Amino acid sequence: MVNNYMTRVYDKLSKTFEHETEFLQAVKNFLDAIEPVIEKHPEYEDLAILERITEPERIISFRVPWVDDQGKVQVNRGYRVQFNSLNGPYKGGIRFHPSVNQSIMKFLAFEQIFKNDLTGLPIGGGKGGADFDPKGKSDNEVMNFTQSFMTELQKYIGADEDVPAGDIGVGAREIGYMFGQYKRLNAKTPGVLTGKPIPAGGSQGRTEATGYGLIYFLLEMLIEVNESLEGKRVMISGSGNVAYFAAKKAMELGGVVVSLSDSDGAIYAQNGIDLDTVKQIKIDNRGRIKEYIDADSDAEYFEGSLWDHDIKADIALPCATQNEINEEQAQRLVDNGIKFVAEGANMPSHTNAVKVFKENKLYYGPGKAANAGGVAVSALEMSQNSQRLRWTTEEVDEKLKVIMKDIFKQALDASNAYDLDHDYAAGADIASFESIAKLMIMNGVV
Repeated sequence: MVNNYMTRVYDKLSKTFEHETEFLQAVKNFLDAIEPVIEKHPEYEDLAILERITEPERIISFRVPWVDDQGKVQVNRGYRVQFNSLNGPYKGGIRFHPSVNQSIMKFLAFEQIFKNDLTGLPIGGGKGGADFDPKGKSDNEVMNFTQSFMTELQKYIGADEDVPAGDIGVGAREIGYMFGQYKRLNAKTPGVLTGKPIPAGGSQGRTEATGYGLIYFLLEMLIEVNESLEGKRVMISGSGNVAYFAAKKAMELGGVVVSLSDSDGAIYAQNGIDLDTVKQIKIDNRGRIKEYIDADSDAEYFEGSLWDHDIKADIALPCATQNEINEEQAQRLVDNGIKFVAEGANMPSHTNAVKVFKENKLYYGPGKAANAGGVAVSALEMSQNSQRLRWTTEEVDEKLKVIMKDIFKQALDASNAYDLDHDYAAGADIASFESIAKLMIMNGVV
């Protein structure tokens, strides 16, 4: 970053929010990518475009008291970061995980602005969550917590204001409990949450959307360089909905998925993972991925990070969490033959890891583009709710394919326009920033 305006903005953010490392990382990556646009538009400095785009419109934090199964009162902290609503209601998931803090919420909400713009749908950027861990909790404890969480959150959301969805630790069970509590407290309910169970107004295809969309984006990356998924060996981290459905779609299209993981460790199956077994362990029984080796004697289990092990493959799909791949691990992927990386998680590759990918000419699909299928189908759920319609799984999937193809084209076209040689990460940032900047100018100083 050499532009004086950009440097000044980032330095001020660094001093003000020096403890918010994830947020600063996301902003730094973004500013590095859009530098050619800022050089082209010096008027953006007079309009304080960067200062305004990096400051949330609103941050809400609140305590969440609840009672566990032993009758003991517990207290967690909840958040909602409403970052930018220029393009429509704030839209972004709710994450329940012990690591949740304001920095992580701000980074996710900031990324969501540009991800949502890339979908072409009228939704702004936001994110929320709590430092609550649903793992090991009973259904009753999860219900008690989510009802308390929604009792406070409901004051700040609505179908035309802010429409949360799920994220890590928040699936159909948690969304269902939150939706029920919202209905208890409010007369108007349609469209206030997405990722709802189907009988409660959810959309067909929403559970699969992020994983399927990731593969549709990957296919465009492959097609662009005259490659196909057939026979390619695919490493996937994570084993939740994103990882599972990415693996499912990759296998349907001829890929060989050789790994999955959770927070304890990873499994490797040289000839391919059996997804039915994974579904039974992880989705049906909420078990640990280590149990897979009990059903497949040829599979191996590694404790710790998947990316610390030498596995020969063609494609890497990090679908677990932020900063799961560091510089050394990225180099290991390069050394083991990886040619394509597409991110199912948000910012799973550290800045230095991305640098390794680019230096070694890997084709790299960033999370804000490659994993946008989830929020895209969430926005389609909003449309169905507002119109009192219900589309079939096939209809939703076709719309998802079109959206992911268009997102790839935006990233590619912006990369070509600035002579960036297939830099889809910079292309995605540039395309979405140019769109948001135009909206900011149209709306005046707000």
